[in-house]
Amino acid sequence: MSNAIKQNDGAERSSEWKAFFFITVVLFPILSVGVVGAYGFSVWFMQMLFFGMPGHGG
Repeated sequence: MSNAIKQNDGAERSSEWKAFFFITVVLFPILSVGVVGAYGFSVWFMQMLFFGMPGHGG
């Protein structure tokens, strides 16, 4: 029985490492690019509609 528990623990540990690497290598970079892009788009959109160009003291 202890052998079955060790095999299950090893499979669980392997899936945890795969999930960790997926999150750190794939998910976080995509999310960070998306968040920065959305912020930049929102600033650009607000300048287009409400605030005008920065430094344009007219």
